[in-house]
Amino acid sequence: MTELLHYFGQFCHRGVMAEIERRMIAPAFVEEALDSLRRLDKPTEPVLARVGLPPRVDQPVSAETYGALWLAIAAELDDEFFGMGGRPMRSGSFTLLCHSVLHAPTLGHALRRALRFLDVVLDDPRGRLVIRDGLAEVELRDAGGPRSAFAYRTYWIILHGIICWLVGRRIPIRLVDFRCAEPKQGADYRLFFGAPVRFSQAISRLGFDSALLDLPISRSEQALKQFLRGAPANILVRYRYDAGVAATVRRRLGQATPAMWRSFAELAADMRMPPSTLRHRLHNEGQSYAAIKDDIRRDLAVELLLNTPKTIGEIAVQLGYSEPSAFFRAFRKWTGKSPEAFRREGDGERDHGP
Repeated sequence: MTELLHYFGQFCHRGVMAEIERRMIAPAFVEEALDSLRRLDKPTEPVLARVGLPPRVDQPVSAETYGALWLAIAAELDDEFFGMGGRPMRSGSFTLLCHSVLHAPTLGHALRRALRFLDVVLDDPRGRLVIRDGLAEVELRDAGGPRSAFAYRTYWIILHGIICWLVGRRIPIRLVDFRCAEPKQGADYRLFFGAPVRFSQAISRLGFDSALLDLPISRSEQALKQFLRGAPANILVRYRYDAGVAATVRRRLGQATPAMWRSFAELAADMRMPPSTLRHRLHNEGQSYAAIKDDIRRDLAVELLLNTPKTIGEIAVQLGYSEPSAFFRAFRKWTGKSPEAFRREGDGERDHGP
């Protein structure tokens, strides 16, 4: 029993640490943001000092600090898109974007409005929504050659952050394609999105389950004011469920290791409802028991691969997989890479620094 409690304590500690790490932004992303100043021969040290950062940033920073840096650079450039669009995204554009989608009836309507707004403001790249094979894919098209991975990432952060807030829960990302070549910090990109990421593709796109487009929007003007007070820091962290049945399920699963998770029927009984009712209520929130388990396993797998010496087989067992091959298949679905390749890439990033 003592051994089991010790193991469970370690698991909970890792969960807390993983949540903290999810709120941290890699130093490479700080450098990419500062490049927008360097391209115009503007000094970076005054902007860094303004947000409490040293002249050289070689450690992860909090989402709040990175958000303050984003705002400081936007003020310096009068461009909330770091000078990477066909036209500047003038200061205040993000606020106007949020107001333009606030009263849309569904997520699908809001997403189309947001894309039209960004087309008008940025001119290039231009986005469009394509629905196929059960996925809603936002495709970005450039007038010229590929942009940087950082430019596409910034676009996805703005768009994904807004739509997650509108429906009050995280929209799980199923794929992210970049038209540009893979940057040296490719591991940071895969960790940030927590989804299969591919580079050197014909088109840049981000996809999620198309059924979520029907989710209703019910946010007030007062809620928007609160959201904007926390922006952009609050859209930098992958959005977590803040309410509803899915949040309850996540909390209950987080109280045990994946290998010790109970069956869906047992979970429903613990929550004092029939399995059919729980399944229906999760579906109404755009979720499922399998998807929530996948989400938790993915985050834990990434943390164990990057921060522990455990073997792949040991990690597979800890995540509740009966065979390592099942873990291999799941991890490749999540990230587009094998567990070994993901670990090697992460180790390489730490060895060489930003």
